[in-house]
Amino acid sequence: MTTGSGLDLPALLEVAGSILDGVSGEFVAGLGAPSAVVKGATDFATQVDLDLEQRIRRELTDRTGINVHGEEFGGPPVTDGAVWVLDPVDGTYNYSMGMPLTGILLGLLVDGEAVLGLTWLPLTGLRYAGHVGGPLYRNGVPMAAHLPTTLAQTAVAFGPFNVSHGGRYPGARRAQLLEALSVRAARLRMTGSTGVDMAYVASGIFGAAIAFGAHAWDNAAGAALVRAAGGLATDLAGNPWTASSPSLVTAMPDVHRELMAVIDDVGVWSGSDITSTTTDPRTAQHGSPERPGADDRTSR
Repeated sequence: MTTGSGLDLPALLEVAGSILDGVSGEFVAGLGAPSAVVKGATDFATQVDLDLEQRIRRELTDRTGINVHGEEFGGPPVTDGAVWVLDPVDGTYNYSMGMPLTGILLGLLVDGEAVLGLTWLPLTGLRYAGHVGGPLYRNGVPMAAHLPTTLAQTAVAFGPFNVSHGGRYPGARRAQLLEALSVRAARLRMTGSTGVDMAYVASGIFGAAIAFGAHAWDNAAGAALVRAAGGLATDLAGNPWTASSPSLVTAMPDVHRELMAVIDDVGVWSGSDITSTTTDPRTAQHGSPERPGADDRTSR
């Protein structure tokens, strides 16, 4: 699907949305599904994760001609050419508990840049979609531009963590940042779903969100949605988000500027002094990725 030499993003958005609409009933019906595959001490997938990824992958590939990299079964590199990145059940722990803050995330990357995103939240009846150069859509209706605001007037979503964990972004440092934000932001929220957090920033429910995980399937859709809404998507060092980024920070420009000042004051992290994998090295085999740590699973 191209227009001239470029991707026809509106057409791709429409096709992708119809595919996600088609699987939403299965997503709702599976709420409360137990673990089917154990990935780590606190990380698992349900049978719904596995089944939805296979179905969405097949339909996307057949209808768009673009390959898919999914959380459960991998796929082609996410930094080369056009590739869909898919999380069939974002917030799996929430989903398995029967909690409605969970959804389907689908992003389109071109050479690692997020150009299109969809976040479907079937249990709350909300569907967010957007692409580069276009508005943010909620349930198919373009949303109005955000009104100016400040960090002190907004809620900030914060990725979950274990305070004793080390890794790229040590838990103790995250706790310091959380403490600093507690006196700067109006409210702090921890939903357990990166997709929910980023969609809520894009739509103005939250003023900002911080995700400490590096996986493109968690972050690409949200980065695209926030940018479509006029916001910024960077890593914790303030660099524009790409599929190789080690983290994701989103907000509208003024709030993002304030938030980055708090992050800098705390001394949070370039990540350059800690050896880590910033993108998932899987190509096709389920259960084989190198994982940076349980608390980097920001949507579990």
